[in-house]
Amino acid sequence: MNRYLKLSLCIIIPLAIGGISGFATVASVNTWYVTLHKPSFNPPNYLFGPVWTTLYLLMGISLYMILQMPATKIKHSAITLFCIQLLLNFCWSFLFFKFQLLGIAFIEIIVMWVSILTMIILFFEINRKAALLQVPYLLWVSFASVLNGSIWFLN
Repeated sequence: MNRYLKLSLCIIIPLAIGGISGFATVASVNTWYVTLHKPSFNPPNYLFGPVWTTLYLLMGISLYMILQMPATKIKHSAITLFCIQLLLNFCWSFLFFKFQLLGIAFIEIIVMWVSILTMIILFFEINRKAALLQVPYLLWVSFASVLNGSIWFLN
């Protein structure tokens, strides 16, 4: 496959998954979510879109870098974990916003955090730059986990 096409697909897939979950849950963001009690460190809603878009872009570039490396057992595991964490990312939006299951969403985001950390560790063994591109994602999900837990506690 042409490397530019492969890079494009690696970027489009996370962006599309994020876009689909965002589109499916935006109604709750503008209605139910605004009624919740939130901690003082809750960022404004307009910040989430640009942050997630940037993170999905970095995810895609990182995945592309891993795919360019020679086939190994670790590479296969790393790609599998990438897919798992992306699925968890997709599901979290539905659990939190669509179904309003704050506690279950909190448990799920912790599982997602662990999967992201494990993915970064595996990526690091394959390509350090690819792993480092995932660090902002881990940091944001760390913040989102605290935010999710705080909102669950307050409501």
